[in-house]
Amino acid sequence: MSFKQHAFVAMPFGTKPGADGQPIDFNRVYLELIKPALEDAGFEVFRADEETRAGDIRTDMFQELLAADLVVADLTLDNPNVWYELGVRHALRARGVVLVQGPRSTSPFDIYTDRKLRYGVAAGAPDPATLAIDRAALAKMARETQNASTRRKVSPVYTLLPHLQQPRWQDLLLSGDNEFAQRYEAWRSRLEVAQQKHRAGDILVLAEETPVRALAVEARFQAGRALMRLPQFTFALEQFDAALAIDDEHLGSRQQRAVCLGRLRRTEEAREAALQLTEEHPQDPECWSLAGRVEKSAWIDRFREPGEPWTPGAFRDKAALEDALLAEAITPYRHAFATAPNHLFAGINALTLNTLRAHLGGEHDPAETDRLLAGLRWGIACALERKPKDYWARAAQAEVSLLCDSRAAVQRDWRAATAAAGRDWLALDSSRQQLQLLSGLGFRPEETALALGIVEGELRRLNPPFEPRQVLLFSGHIMDAPSRPEPRFPLAMEPAARAALEQALDRLGAGPEDIALTQGAAGGDLMFTEAALARGVKVVWMQPLPEPQFIESSVQRATNAEDWRLRYYAARAQLAEPPRSMAQELGPPPPGINVWERGNRWLLHTTLAYGPDKARCVVLWDGGGGDGPGGTRHMVEEIKRRTGRVQWIDTRRLPLA
Repeated sequence: MSFKQHAFVAMPFGTKPGADGQPIDFNRVYLELIKPALEDAGFEVFRADEETRAGDIRTDMFQELLAADLVVADLTLDNPNVWYELGVRHALRARGVVLVQGPRSTSPFDIYTDRKLRYGVAAGAPDPATLAIDRAALAKMARETQNASTRRKVSPVYTLLPHLQQPRWQDLLLSGDNEFAQRYEAWRSRLEVAQQKHRAGDILVLAEETPVRALAVEARFQAGRALMRLPQFTFALEQFDAALAIDDEHLGSRQQRAVCLGRLRRTEEAREAALQLTEEHPQDPECWSLAGRVEKSAWIDRFREPGEPWTPGAFRDKAALEDALLAEAITPYRHAFATAPNHLFAGINALTLNTLRAHLGGEHDPAETDRLLAGLRWGIACALERKPKDYWARAAQAEVSLLCDSRAAVQRDWRAATAAAGRDWLALDSSRQQLQLLSGLGFRPEETALALGIVEGELRRLNPPFEPRQVLLFSGHIMDAPSRPEPRFPLAMEPAARAALEQALDRLGAGPEDIALTQGAAGGDLMFTEAALARGVKVVWMQPLPEPQFIESSVQRATNAEDWRLRYYAARAQLAEPPRSMAQELGPPPPGINVWERGNRWLLHTTLAYGPDKARCVVLWDGGGGDGPGGTRHMVEEIKRRTGRVQWIDTRRLPLA
């Protein structure tokens, strides 16, 4: 599913005299030409006078001029409202404007050289002789405008003032009762919940349902960030690429894409991406810190294979041979910290790597280390004064103690850091990885072992994120209702289907290290659930309707409904968690979206978020098509495309009891 882009039309309303004095019905121009053309191009179209609720029309107009993917301005007349709206858009956004005009003898000087679509008018309405051509031309122009690189500026304001930065549209959302603000707030709150729960599958579904283009960029970016935390770098890279396909200047996506490339050991690509960012944003400490991160990963990759245990002191000699790469990592971190002394991540990495260089016998400047240490101590003190429980400031303080303070200080500061983590397993694991590096290089062995013991002790008290060996996605037919005219999955087929499902799970070696996702409907879902639970698999039900409605529609209507209802509750009692309801987790579906199709996409995205390489699909299916994106066929094709691991039980070949 793809999001529908939003177009706002700025134009005169009603009937007005044209340049030759003859009246033009602009409502007909909108309804017969502009709106259909934009809809043909895939846009949802809005004009300020179409908002029927009470309120200030300017609120909706300003919101649209800020957030709409495309603004179409009709300049047939020198209408002050249209010119004002065009000026506001040019001031707020560098691109996303299409100019149209009907007959007039001259073009205003301000936009004389701008490309405009001229449409025909006859008898005060769109000219029937040219209407089809004009509609096609406007649709094409709208598509081309949106498909053009986001680096191509249309607004004369941003063209003539190249250093002017567009405001973040999220910072300029208007207060008040307007439709876009309501839609955005509802979508944003759902996305925030999904982020807090670290549910990348939820974010991926929401990313497909954004009200406007700018939200799609943000959603793909957040989906990528969530996948990186799992960590699923290949799938995360897809999300950043998808965001950049919409907005190729989105800085966060470009930065995180470079991180993904580095983590995937595509070092040269990562290095080139980071270099380009530092050249384009020389004053951005995050870009310089990213460059340091890429070089640090490249340095580590030279002396340690992925997955190789961090045995204390085992890597010291090999790391010492890579002094040149270590120096390459220190320089950008140092530059980032010099650019922004409050950037503690860059500062602690510059100090740690500089200290390690001395430890490994490389060239180093003790005065430089002293300057970094002094600056970092001041930055940490300021950060903790602002926010005493800031984990990353506490962790930076603890790492400084490990680098150069007493054993007592190491113990004190690492205990304070773990206390500030607030049971954030992922944050603590990040610190553990840094400590493992220091341990593997034999740096201050006793102090490093002490710090590592404190962090690992805290991690043992927490529940780490479940990382399944396999993710078993099931999709299949519901048991036929008594009234079904043509049998597809009759009750008499149940014994053969159950046996086939058990065989499929046995072939996969399904067990306690795996997770299974399905809905819990009567028929295939429940039989699969029962078989998976019997093998110790963690089963999660993800239901497209609130549970009472789901039971009514997908359990109670099957043949032998009472038996299925009892089996439903028996299986439910064995689940590791209550069924997830899509209505609660993601909110109601957008207008025009089928709830069952959405539910299938939810299952598919959640499966893939664990890692496409872990996905295994089991389907109980007659091979039928026509169910559209998110249906069983779509699931099978998507899993096959990524892994090829599909167990298909063809119901057409199952015998009847």
